[in-house]
Amino acid sequence: MKLSIYSFLALFLVLAATGCDDDDIMTPSFVVPDTYAFERNGTSTVSFSGQTERLGMAQELSAALLDFSKSEEDLFNMYQNPEGVDPFSDPALNEATKSISSKVAASRDLFFTNATAAAAIKADFDAWISGQVNEVFPNENELAARGQAGQVADGGSVRYVNEWGLEYNQAFSKALIGGLMYDQAVNNYLSTAVLDEGTNQDDNDMGITVEGESYTNMEHKWDEAFGYIFGLSANPAQPLDDLGEADNFLNKYLSRVEDDPDFTGIAANLESDFRLGRAAIVVGEYAERDARANRIKEILTDVLVIRSIYYLKQAEAQLRATPLMPQAAFHDLSEAYGFVYSLRFIRLQVDGQLVDYTTFSDNSLAALRNADDNGFWGLEADELATLAEDIASVFFINLEAAAN
Repeated sequence: MKLSIYSFLALFLVLAATGCDDDDIMTPSFVVPDTYAFERNGTSTVSFSGQTERLGMAQELSAALLDFSKSEEDLFNMYQNPEGVDPFSDPALNEATKSISSKVAASRDLFFTNATAAAAIKADFDAWISGQVNEVFPNENELAARGQAGQVADGGSVRYVNEWGLEYNQAFSKALIGGLMYDQAVNNYLSTAVLDEGTNQDDNDMGITVEGESYTNMEHKWDEAFGYIFGLSANPAQPLDDLGEADNFLNKYLSRVEDDPDFTGIAANLESDFRLGRAAIVVGEYAERDARANRIKEILTDVLVIRSIYYLKQAEAQLRATPLMPQAAFHDLSEAYGFVYSLRFIRLQVDGQLVDYTTFSDNSLAALRNADDNGFWGLEADELATLAEDIASVFFINLEAAAN
């Protein structure tokens, strides 16, 4: 029987929590609910409406990037949600004061004191929107070629690419997974700089809630991280019930990784860690909270890395199968491009040092951009194999497991 690393970890935790016989079963020092449901005085304390709204906006914008009737202004209105316009089909989103753009590259840990880096990333997202309208839309009915934007048929759906083969809509959507959902969850709401900001610990210990609300500020921050993965779940208390169907971002790709037998159990571990961490906050067990936060970060990081490798290997296989029709690999390459872009939002402790992967992401993107040889049109399968190997090595992921 093939046992995934995540199934093994879950089994290890069960065994570690049990003794040698029925009289020696260890129990948690605090109550952990079976579902993500927490109450105070009979009122739910779980709230992540802002995350639900942003996920809904991102869903609509991602679809609109392939609506050739949209103008550049239309798309930027969906991205920025300025006051006085109603850019969404969902009236509830038009009533919202939130926006996608305000939270891109906006985490406390990475960008609070680095406005220059944040501005550069925001400019990339702006450029992808503008490029879709100004480069791709006018060439809707043109056949794409080297140096010519237009449409390509990859044996399935018709895809629309820029002059070097990139689908801007895929780059935008996959990079948003890192630049919004991952960055906000991992580098912002699960950061001790946010969870323990100001008097949050004292307020949480004393049960002092946010004015007019049922939750403490720390509880709310944790829930907001949860919301970036499960905010569109039909029943967020049991978010695995519709995993992969709730949205097209982290939720979807967590499901894709879960479906790989090499990583079975990753979703259950993530959901469990969110529940355990939230329960730890309720009783003021902050060391346990931080341990769960670290595990959540590791799991979500794995999702970004695994899908980067997966799409590179899919594109490599396609190039080997149809070397005279490189455009058959462009869709996988475009998804890979967005996920590789997302790697810049990862920070890992390696040998006691916090590693910034921005330069690694930039160099990997430059290899994919292949500016000296017509972009995706000139990429070779061996180049993609090397890039996938590099990513697996840098992030300590099994290449074979991630590739299938």
